[in-house]
Amino acid sequence: MAISKLFSLLPLLSMAVVLTLHTAMAADPLFHFCSNSGNFTPNSNYQNNLNQLLGDLYLKTPINGFGSGSAGKYSDQTYGLSLCRGDVSAADCKSCVADAGSALRDRCPYNKGAIIWYDNCLVKYSDEDFLGKIDNGNKFYMWNVQEVSNPEEFNRKTKELLSELAGKAYGVKSLYATGETELGAGGSSTTSEKLYGLVQCTRDLSGEDCKKCLDGAIGELPNCCDSKEGGRVVGGSCNFRYEIYPFVNDA
Repeated sequence: MAISKLFSLLPLLSMAVVLTLHTAMAADPLFHFCSNSGNFTPNSNYQNNLNQLLGDLYLKTPINGFGSGSAGKYSDQTYGLSLCRGDVSAADCKSCVADAGSALRDRCPYNKGAIIWYDNCLVKYSDEDFLGKIDNGNKFYMWNVQEVSNPEEFNRKTKELLSELAGKAYGVKSLYATGETELGAGGSSTTSEKLYGLVQCTRDLSGEDCKKCLDGAIGELPNCCDSKEGGRVVGGSCNFRYEIYPFVNDA
């Protein structure tokens, strides 16, 4: 899949990006950003609080696929969350959150805020309280370079499927939904006759804000994935993915 970073980043995160693409040998991050809101010094109270926060997320998240919280107080307080994809096992969730925390320590060693995405999870922290707020600034696109043979019909079905899933996700506790739809002959450049989709929000959002976040992401389909056989809009509060092959792990 090709990948693209989006324009503006909220004050939380900087425009400086190090991008690591997937390899066949390791589960590398999809993307990450380091904060430009400030740095902490080694062995400071902030670092101790951040270590505590990441440890808490590592313990809490695998239980139900999501964790959030804060550590410390006043100027040394840090806030964070972690989210695992809704079809990921507790063991794989735990492993992903551990990898994410370790990777952020390496890539953003003294930044007070950072965010990282993997296929299986997201981890985010900051010295600013972002919990319960839609993150519209930290976002990127991924897409399949193969194009469909009937773009107008395929784009319509893609938007319909993702909008239907968004309507389901915001009404359930997990803020997560998957589904599929028939494409029919000529729906893609392959022999595939089905389209598969997934949407998910971080569970610090209300159902209404989840729907708002997903509707905004789906509205970016023409910029992200027009006529592409697969694509994703991945953000700090919600994401969607669609493909012409099954990619969700069955329970």
